[in-house]
Amino acid sequence: MRIGYDEPAMATVALGGVTLELDDLGRGAPVLLLHGFPTTRRLWAGVAPALAEAGYRVLAPDLAGYGASSAAAGISIGMADQARWMLRLLDHLGIESAAIVAHDVGSAAAQIMLAEAPRRVRALAVLDGVYAGEWAMDAVASIQSWDPANAARLAPVLVRRLGKSMRDVLSAYAGEEGGLRLIRAARDLRPAETAAILDRLRGHQVPSLVLWGERDTYLPLETVARPLADLLGAQVLLLPGGHFLPLDCPEQVASVLRDFLAGSSPQAGPST
Repeated sequence: MRIGYDEPAMATVALGGVTLELDDLGRGAPVLLLHGFPTTRRLWAGVAPALAEAGYRVLAPDLAGYGASSAAAGISIGMADQARWMLRLLDHLGIESAAIVAHDVGSAAAQIMLAEAPRRVRALAVLDGVYAGEWAMDAVASIQSWDPANAARLAPVLVRRLGKSMRDVLSAYAGEEGGLRLIRAARDLRPAETAAILDRLRGHQVPSLVLWGERDTYLPLETVARPLADLLGAQVLLLPGGHFLPLDCPEQVASVLRDFLAGSSPQAGPST
């Protein structure tokens, strides 16, 4: 049974080789929240309850192989694979279409979903996401090349690098097993997956919004946000934060998303 926004909201969905752990809260039109790398569904902890309270059914899964979700050995966990599993998750839940809100490389999965199954995507909001082959892979290279023998050291290093606000979001990657899962996820990131679908995205536009942190040092406004917005036919809005906007300014993110999902013109500071 679906639960209210003010109640615990955990669910487990097995999809054959993949088991997804997700928060499922609220009632109303479905909204799928997709995190990126190296985060987990806890990225949305300050946003999901506000959307549920506004009258939406909010689904916030850990991507396969990320957080508490698992993927059997030998199964690819690239973003094209994530897109396929997210569509299967919607099928499992009996959801025909959903609005998608996606961060970082989670937006690659969202874009692939739109290209592959446009009727399943009611609207799309991208927060500090990726465009074409621009995935900020330089920032991921050190994790891809990390020595698996030292996997237990990886999560603490990331917390120091990304800031204490990331400690809870990255807690699922503590220890050797968690570090190995991060290394696996990093090595399965493939920017060619979105570089190959640009023409298809132009042909399948839906109501879209691009939100960007004013201090994003990973994915630049001019070379990523603006071209992405042009591709999606979207407005770009800047918010006072860095790359991890749902952590930096959750109330503002939730406010903008509520307006966008309701079909009104969002107002969130400088518009470009």
